Amino acid sequence: MKKSTKNRIRVIGVILFFLYLAVLTYFLFFSEKYGRTAEREFSYNLTPFLEIRRFWNYREFLGLKAVFINLAGNVLAFVPFGAILPVISRRMRGFFRVMLLGFSFSLLVECTQLVTQVGTFDVDDLMLNTLGGCLGYALHRLVVSGGKHEKEKKRR
Repeated sequence: MKKSTKNRIRVIGVILFFLYLAVLTYFLFFSEKYGRTAEREFSYNLTPFLEIRRFWNYREFLGLKAVFINLAGNVLAFVPFGAILPVISRRMRGFFRVMLLGFSFSLLVECTQLVTQVGTFDVDDLMLNTLGGCLGYALHRLVVSGGKHEKEKKRR
């Protein structure tokens, strides 16, 4: 691939990444539709799988939409994080780096929610967000390896 094409892809990746961060920030801290209004009581969850289990056990009472938004939403929200990072930075092309950065970014978000009392600090969100970043990285690798496979086919 030409250097100019790589640079264009990187610039587009940077723009997409900042748009993604803006949209994520809106949904996490400002969107009342998704329950991100200021909490009246100080609350947090440090017990792994507590909220995941609660949402799953009470899925019929809470409704599928609420369960999906909480569980799948936390995963899907971080898929772009893991998918775009390797595009914009060569140093972010390793699985463990992306996983660590996804975890760190999620921890930053959760701590901000704790301090500002917008949302709640939830260790389950940390796990789900990190999983989303890892899935995003896997998606990136799948697309990149798929492109390499197509190039090999054309050479034959």
